[in-house]
Amino acid sequence: MKGLLLLMLLPVSSLAQDALFTADLQLLSRGEIRNGGMTSDPDDPDSEDKSAFILNRELLTLGYKRNWLESKLSVHHAGTWGHEGASGINLFEGWGKVTARNGLFAQIGRIALSYDDERIIGSDDWVVAPMTHDALRLGYEGHGHKVHAILCYNQNNRAMDEPGSYYSDGNLPYKTMQTAWYHYDVPKIPLGFSLLFMSIGMQSGTQPGTQDNQDAQDALMDDPPHTEWQFLYGGYLKYTPPHFSLECSYYRQTGHDEHRFKLDTWMATIKAEWTPNDKWSVNTGFDYLSGDDYVSVLYPGSLGLPQHKVNKGFTPTYGSHHKFYGAMDFFYVSTYVEGFTPGLQNAYIGGTYSPLKNLRFNIAYHYMATGIGLEDLNQTLGHELEFEISYTPLKNVTVSAGYSYMTGTKTMERLKRASSDGRLRWGWLSVVISPRLLTIQ
Repeated sequence: MKGLLLLMLLPVSSLAQDALFTADLQLLSRGEIRNGGMTSDPDDPDSEDKSAFILNRELLTLGYKRNWLESKLSVHHAGTWGHEGASGINLFEGWGKVTARNGLFAQIGRIALSYDDERIIGSDDWVVAPMTHDALRLGYEGHGHKVHAILCYNQNNRAMDEPGSYYSDGNLPYKTMQTAWYHYDVPKIPLGFSLLFMSIGMQSGTQPGTQDNQDAQDALMDDPPHTEWQFLYGGYLKYTPPHFSLECSYYRQTGHDEHRFKLDTWMATIKAEWTPNDKWSVNTGFDYLSGDDYVSVLYPGSLGLPQHKVNKGFTPTYGSHHKFYGAMDFFYVSTYVEGFTPGLQNAYIGGTYSPLKNLRFNIAYHYMATGIGLEDLNQTLGHELEFEISYTPLKNVTVSAGYSYMTGTKTMERLKRASSDGRLRWGWLSVVISPRLLTIQ
């Protein structure tokens, strides 16, 4: 009997030793003040162009890992101090993952996806409510190779019992998305490269509903619900010899957008960084994103509708846009006033200095210009100068502050309805507290 009891207890004891349970908390508060950004009323150039607010985010993450099984559950609350009404608690991540010994894995649930430098797919932690994807991810990782396949399909709850489907106002901007990603690290050389292919289905057509008049019924018959498909493909390369790194990427978009415009867009980037020691580094780079052949640059209050047969303005899909194109987020976070894009040229140089292990200073300069020429305006959008300081006084506590100044141009004013005096200012102060609450092994 004693031996039988020991035999029964052995698997339980082994299971307890192999299992790891963790609980983490993140508390973020960030105050921002802007003077000279976009006007509150795009049609009124005299509207007040100032704002000040404090954002907050509370994120609780539970993790579990045992041998081949791993799971994660993250709930978060995000809002603005004093916001009217309850913004609620939402599911940020919730997934389960099984991994075989040969490197094959399967993961399903709500996942924060991040690939390469996060230019095309990233969670963008700067945003208080970062993007996650409801997805099935299958893959293999081993011997320097990584292969991932991501499958997504979204639906509104109200349309589940209807014939067909129409996806709108959902948690994610697409109806369906399939992604294939391959990465390889070259042995004995500090070189890695990735290939990416995305197929994105965007909801289009007339939304079905109670067709209570003939015009509505005709519109539904002329333009029934359907999916417009766009495709993105390209690659990313990173070379990291001692004290130096070089990154470059190239992507194209084809297919059709949700408005049935044909897509023919592309982008290319290059970045170099020199790190002579652990105290400071210098980086420089250039981004080019294609733009439409003709962009309507109208004065406030004027009327007009640009006609496009082909959309040539590149859209960097679901990346971490705040990391690129300037910290003030004028580009690929906010839209242009007429809905089309002239593309972007972003030439930059910057540096990082860390006099102490827990103290870091950043400075960067950006020259911004449109990707295409304009009929009656210069291509230059402006010059942006950015400063940032980050200090970690205690473990799991970080205090950061930043200030950005941009001298805009008439082109910037017309395209973005920015401040007419050409001086755009933005500052912020952030406190992040992120302790690990519990570890059980």
